[in-house]
Amino acid sequence: MRPHLSLFRFLLQCAIAGLAIAFVIGLVAPDAGSRLRTALGLTTSSADRPADPAPSPPPPAGATSYADAVQHAAPSVVSVYVNKVVTERPILIPNPTVQRFSGITLGLPRQRLQRAQGSGVLVSPDGTILTNHHVVAGASDIQIVLWDGRVTAATVVGSDRETDLAVLKIDGSNLPALSLEYETPLRVGDVVLAIGNPFGLSQTVTQGIVSGLARSQALLGGPENAQGFPAVDFIQTDAAINAGNSGGALVDARGNLIGINTFVLGRMSMDAEGIGFAIPAATAREVLAQIETHGLVVRGWLGAEYTDAPRAAGALPSASDHGGVVLTALYGNAPAALAGLRPGDVLLTLDGSAIIDQFDLRAREAAIAPGTEVSLTGLRAGVPFDIRLALIQRPAPRPG
Repeated sequence: MRPHLSLFRFLLQCAIAGLAIAFVIGLVAPDAGSRLRTALGLTTSSADRPADPAPSPPPPAGATSYADAVQHAAPSVVSVYVNKVVTERPILIPNPTVQRFSGITLGLPRQRLQRAQGSGVLVSPDGTILTNHHVVAGASDIQIVLWDGRVTAATVVGSDRETDLAVLKIDGSNLPALSLEYETPLRVGDVVLAIGNPFGLSQTVTQGIVSGLARSQALLGGPENAQGFPAVDFIQTDAAINAGNSGGALVDARGNLIGINTFVLGRMSMDAEGIGFAIPAATAREVLAQIETHGLVVRGWLGAEYTDAPRAAGALPSASDHGGVVLTALYGNAPAALAGLRPGDVLLTLDGSAIIDQFDLRAREAAIAPGTEVSLTGLRAGVPFDIRLALIQRPAPRPG
């Protein structure tokens, strides 16, 4: 038995020594086993493989360049240069003695040439251009500079002060035009580009987002706001719109025309920054069609002035409170007066639909063709009434 016991003891000592040597090698060279297996051509286990590097982060979402959109849209944007003859009134000093010693003499009104600039958008290959009414109002001469530097004269086809749109025409064919027919679903946050001629720097592009939609005249000070736009729901954007951008294109990230730039809120409030407005392409399309057909925009008219009807004292607005309007003035020989309406009457519905407020009624009556008969319901001294009358064409607004 002793020889067997000695052999067992010898094998045990060899095993312990081997484990000790392996332990020391593992401390000194932890990857020795992996290298040995690789050298012998043995398969390396997944535990011995080095960890795969972390995946790189995905590229940021959205476009990194809008050059394709600009290349598509910019050739359709033109620079508009306008000459206007302005009449200056003389300084009136009623006291002859003050006149004599001040050196200021009274004279006749004099005229001088005033130059202005803006932008426009080609909307047909044969030279139809959309721009702003305020850019060309009172113009005696209009010059258009095309994207390639060519200069040509333009004539006014028609102009609409209420939407601040004007249609110009130049001679040409196969001109690069942007379509007004493209229906772009807009969302707040969409990227937009404003292209125009700010400060005479033609083909300038600024970038921003859609900051708001359906910005009505109610939000801009009502129908008598400083810009005088009573019937437009604007696109609001923070893309820079500077002097000379008026009438230029507002396009989406693919270069599709979505609006005609018109003004910035800073003209009414010096504290405003980055708040610009554009006339939606759908509105521009309707105005263009009417001007090309009639030479002007035809709107229906009740022949009355009105304001929002006051709520009862302490009453809170609710989903069922539609407000209505109260008549403040009537025009002689106009539909409202001829139908027997009086100042103080409250109008509640037009053709069965509730009148939300004065802006709602103003837009709805304008959209009805002159000669169309409508029904109105309302209250007179609290007593309900129901009348019918036929609208007429709204007179053109007074210049100014």
